[in-house]
Amino acid sequence: MKIITRDVPPRAAWALEQGGVHPLLARLFAARGITAKEQLDDALSLLLPPSSMKGAAEAARALADAMAANKSICIVADYDCDGATACAVGLRGLRLLGAPMGFDRVNYLVPDRVTDGYGLTPAIAQRVKAQGADVLVTVDNGIASLDGVRAARALGLQVIVTDHHLPALKGGEVVVPADCVIVNPNQPGCGFESKSIAGVGVMFYVLLALRAELRERGVFDARPAAGPPQGGAAPSGGCEPRAAGSVGARVPQPKIDTLLPLVALGTVADVVKLDANNRRLVAQGLKRVRAGAMPPGMTALFNVASRQPAKATGFDFGFALGPRLNAAGRLADMTLGIECLTTDDGLRADELARTLDGINRERKAIEGEMREQALMLAEEMFDESEEPPPALVVFDPDFHEGVVGIVASRLKDKMHRPTFVFAASGAEGKENELKGSGRSIPGFHLRDALDLVAKRHPGVLLRFGGHAMAAGCTIDEDQLDVFEAALQQVAHEWLDAATLQRRMEADGALDKQYRRTDLVDTLHAEVWGQGFAPPVFCEEVQIVSQRLVGEKHLAVKMKHQGDPVDGIWFGHSEPLPSTVKIAFRLDADEWQGQRRVRFLIEAAEV
Repeated sequence: MKIITRDVPPRAAWALEQGGVHPLLARLFAARGITAKEQLDDALSLLLPPSSMKGAAEAARALADAMAANKSICIVADYDCDGATACAVGLRGLRLLGAPMGFDRVNYLVPDRVTDGYGLTPAIAQRVKAQGADVLVTVDNGIASLDGVRAARALGLQVIVTDHHLPALKGGEVVVPADCVIVNPNQPGCGFESKSIAGVGVMFYVLLALRAELRERGVFDARPAAGPPQGGAAPSGGCEPRAAGSVGARVPQPKIDTLLPLVALGTVADVVKLDANNRRLVAQGLKRVRAGAMPPGMTALFNVASRQPAKATGFDFGFALGPRLNAAGRLADMTLGIECLTTDDGLRADELARTLDGINRERKAIEGEMREQALMLAEEMFDESEEPPPALVVFDPDFHEGVVGIVASRLKDKMHRPTFVFAASGAEGKENELKGSGRSIPGFHLRDALDLVAKRHPGVLLRFGGHAMAAGCTIDEDQLDVFEAALQQVAHEWLDAATLQRRMEADGALDKQYRRTDLVDTLHAEVWGQGFAPPVFCEEVQIVSQRLVGEKHLAVKMKHQGDPVDGIWFGHSEPLPSTVKIAFRLDADEWQGQRRVRFLIEAAEV
């Protein structure tokens, strides 16, 4: 492991300090590309306008027409946290804007991970039609569902695709579904600046556009509706970036900023890049969560995770609430997660949250067993004296397809190699197929690598898609060796020794004056995440004593700049040398009513 200190542009840090930003935060923000205090403003009015998202206005007109004609709308969701929150935002948002609720008017459907696979398929379109829907709206999927959209249109369904994934490629050319409305910042010709927005964010923007459309039609005026957001008092506002004027208004427009806690949860859980727009969405959601203004299901999930909403951080979304929702889609049925997020019955929310928590415990047990087996299989690929191959492909007949993505991520972290983990398909009639989930390292675009494999070996990939850092594919079992060799060949060509060396970026030394619990709270209150990394400091410390806790965590007593500090390295059992350079995050623990700073060790340079 090589620990690299981030560069801090001195002019940017100085400008932030002069603007009143705390010196430590000024240094951290400057290292992450912030050059002026104004860039830290998370006001709703600074959100990118819905008008800049291609297709949003057209989708708004289609939904407004459907509502006016009392047509039935069905949302086709995805089975991960982004898809679940996007579905919940769609359902709650349509209700806020006046769409009649009920199974026959506004409903949703979630594909089954095993039997249906990902996205809008012809079979899903038929089920939507059988439910009596007139309008089909996808959330967090659909941009690559060429056959599914075609089938839906043939059945007479109006189709609105809301998605954030990359479009499909055919013969090296980008193709998108035909004869439908598409809202996706990554579609050709879309000028929306935040290309990293999550699926839940896209649906939120569609609702912003729909409210503006209804305002133009005279349904609402620009005055926000009275009363606090759902769940208690919180920062409010019309939540219409750069709102247009009203025409023939009748009633105050609803406050759809009540949906921002769900938007924040889905955005963080989907590990999208926290660009300026995404950071504002997450910051606004966190403000409402900390004030208690969130759906009962989110409150219930905080409770079962033993987390405090009043002190909520992005970490809670990514590592406490998100995994419990994702577990439903991996091992059971994501309708459990969506119902948890959409119910207004607190008792029902508590019941569903407890169920989700139980499923997540089961997921952890399955993941643990698979991770051990996957690591053993990976280590069998090379001798101890050798470097691992540039890409890893692992399969075992006993692997659970709902957990392959998590295991691929864990293996990628351990070996620092692009990794695919495969499991046998559980779908009827597809027993010969393997479903794989991949995770990558910086410098290796996984979806583009799959595209190159498909070009070089036509027919090997039955289906594939994804992003730079995460992708999925389906292959025939007898093509596994071909796929492995092809992926490793691409990795040989694209990756060099420097890229394959594990590196961690850190923020340099922590001055002892900042080793305080109040600054721990200050750091935790900020929005950190993918593309805006949480602070990790690094410097040499002296190890005074160390011991194992729970057989797999290393508890350390050390001297930091001459002062005693406790630390812990979760999931690490190897002892540290007496003097060592470590990378660590600041944390605070409580003992006998006293809060003390401790270091959460992330890595060591040995």
